Amino acid sequence: MGIKILYFASLRETVGCAEEVLESLPAGVATAGALREWLCARGGDWTALRAGQAIRAAVNQNLAHAHTAIAEGDEVAFFPPVTGG
Repeated sequence: MGIKILYFASLRETVGCAEEVLESLPAGVATAGALREWLCARGGDWTALRAGQAIRAAVNQNLAHAHTAIAEGDEVAFFPPVTGG
């Protein structure tokens, strides 16, 4: 079933892709925050997701926090905060 990950705006440009699908959740990854840490551990441009960076997350199109649970079949999006006017 896997999990779909989306990257938006400058984050998409930095990591070099708009989306990816993981065949399954990595071992020990059960929250949006843990997924972000796992992605950051890839190193290189992926460190744009490191803690302390202003990156928001959404799970199944609902704004999420680091402790928000994720499961197989979910869609997780990461994006920088934006302002409108």
